[in-house]
Amino acid sequence: MSKKRHTKEARIRAIREHESGRSQAEICRQLNITAPTFYRWKKQLGMMTNSDAQRLRALEKDNKELKQMVADLLLEKRVLKVALEKKL
Repeated sequence: MSKKRHTKEARIRAIREHESGRSQAEICRQLNITAPTFYRWKKQLGMMTNSDAQRLRALEKDNKELKQMVADLLLEKRVLKVALEKKL
């Protein structure tokens, strides 16, 4: 059985539906998840809105790009250091 990944927006939507009166069992059945999974989502994302989730996703993407840039610069620095040592 393959795992289905739900977006943060879908998770938040499910939590909001539960808060508006829809039963947890019905939501879990529709999304094909277990009750502990739903409550874990609720604990993690309970106070988050969709705009917060989108902002978080953008920040995570920026963070990933910055980490890649740092890694590239460190690699370039090491290469230049080795080249300089060989020259001397």
